[in-house]
Amino acid sequence: MENEISKKPNTDLEVQSLRLAGIVRESIVDGIGIRFVVFVQGCPHKCEGCQNPQTHTFNGGTEVKIDRIINEIKKNPMIQGVTFSGGEPFCQPKGLYALGVEILKLGLNITVYSGYTFEHLCEMAKQDKYILKLLQICDVLIDGKFVKEEKDLRLRFRGSRNQRAIDLKKSFETNTTVLVDEIMNMK
Repeated sequence: MENEISKKPNTDLEVQSLRLAGIVRESIVDGIGIRFVVFVQGCPHKCEGCQNPQTHTFNGGTEVKIDRIINEIKKNPMIQGVTFSGGEPFCQPKGLYALGVEILKLGLNITVYSGYTFEHLCEMAKQDKYILKLLQICDVLIDGKFVKEEKDLRLRFRGSRNQRAIDLKKSFETNTTVLVDEIMNMK
């Protein structure tokens, strides 16, 4: 897959805010390390047993300016990364890309959760370039819908066995889906 992002991402985006369900200022269950979690509002998947059903409606939540989110992240020097969750982050790819560019300037890593599989997101990216741009600035993708019958509380950072933790940087470098071993092998 062709890399459409330069070493210095374009920050000249019109997006000033995101529709959020909420934030968690410190989490150790939404990715490796101490994380700031951004929960977007709106999800087309509506998985049975979802832990965040309040995020499903697209007209709920609150509009929050991107610079306000960045200021909140900066308040905690212990934060090691930011996680985009939801809701479905890829329903707001342009806004999350703009936020992600600012997060990278802080030297933080990015994990993103999606009910879509990596392969489906790559197909969707043919219609929306910001899906690809967002994938390319993130480090880890936890993909796949939550499947109640596959629920396993022993899994780290995943809710059901069908979900994968994907190393996005290595996946784009090798043009294959590369799993993150340290997450997948931990229970």
